[in-house]
Amino acid sequence: MNEALATRIEDARRRTIAWLDAMQAPGLPRGVSRISAAQDVAQWPGVLLPGTYNAVMCRALIGGLGDLDPAPLIAWLEAHRLADGRFRVPGMSDAAVFKKHDPVETWGYVDFHVTNYSLGAIEVLAPRRPARLDFARRFLEPRELLAWLALRDLRDPWQEGNNIVNLGSFLLALRAEAPAEVDRAMALLFDWHDRLQEPATGFWGLNQAHDPRALLHAFAGSMHNFHLWYATGRVLPHLDRAMDYVLTLPPVIDSACIDVDAVDLLVHGVALTGHRAADADTWMAALLPRLLDWQEADGGFCDVRDGVRRQDGWVRGYAEPQGLSNSFATFFRWIAIAMIADHLWPGRWPWRFRGMVGIGYRMPIR
Repeated sequence: MNEALATRIEDARRRTIAWLDAMQAPGLPRGVSRISAAQDVAQWPGVLLPGTYNAVMCRALIGGLGDLDPAPLIAWLEAHRLADGRFRVPGMSDAAVFKKHDPVETWGYVDFHVTNYSLGAIEVLAPRRPARLDFARRFLEPRELLAWLALRDLRDPWQEGNNIVNLGSFLLALRAEAPAEVDRAMALLFDWHDRLQEPATGFWGLNQAHDPRALLHAFAGSMHNFHLWYATGRVLPHLDRAMDYVLTLPPVIDSACIDVDAVDLLVHGVALTGHRAADADTWMAALLPRLLDWQEADGGFCDVRDGVRRQDGWVRGYAEPQGLSNSFATFFRWIAIAMIADHLWPGRWPWRFRGMVGIGYRMPIR
């Protein structure tokens, strides 16, 4: 173990916990967090939900939950839950959100995403707490699931990867109460993937062979889908080809999403296949100090340096400059750091990865 690098990781961890503490929203249960120092809570109170669920999962990952009392924080999170179990960011409205031209598809994407991460935060606070998943039960009916799959648009595989992994996470959470129905639904989901996967890359998505951007987006979306294989112990076809693609990317900072996707794929790929293990280790060892270098002076992490950052799908809602520490990027950066550290030096830190599939999930390996 490179002790100098270990010292850097530990120092970065302590500084991030201090930054998370500084994001505490005044007058609210401990752990309710602003998304960044730029958030005006009075003007944009709804952004506390993504600020909080990312902060809570980041704390759990790096050992920063401390003596935080879960009960009032869970109650605060669940106050954002609709009657059927979906979670929604207050302030989002029909006129302000967009992911697709069909408003039903737009809300489906936004609600699935917010719900997955809200439930992920509750899970790390109270692992045995049952989720309310009434909204997802209709997908246990084969006709409903097949109709939904028929609407997936592989011209945008990144967006659809989020849709699919989020639905898959909800279906898997229903397994305890409806095991046969869930197994049937997952079989349909895997069959859809088997028919549409590109063997040359291991990804889903159109035009991968002719457009580098389409290939990058296919990788980013497909890596989300891969979690369903990891969580069910199913053999993932063409994982070696997916690893080959990632190893063509330079081990440098891109974005919080792309960087964690690449690390996640390599960590799981080496564990499951051993394919190009030495190359993957070298790649991740080169990226790790660059991730640590990306930490801001305040202890958080930003996504990228330039542009405007918005809550996914909220196109006419909260916005802030890129380059600021925020809880989304801080959580995602720490997933990448922790996965690399745990892969290269197993057991050195007691990282706590998500148990629910989605970004931050890691298949139990040891």
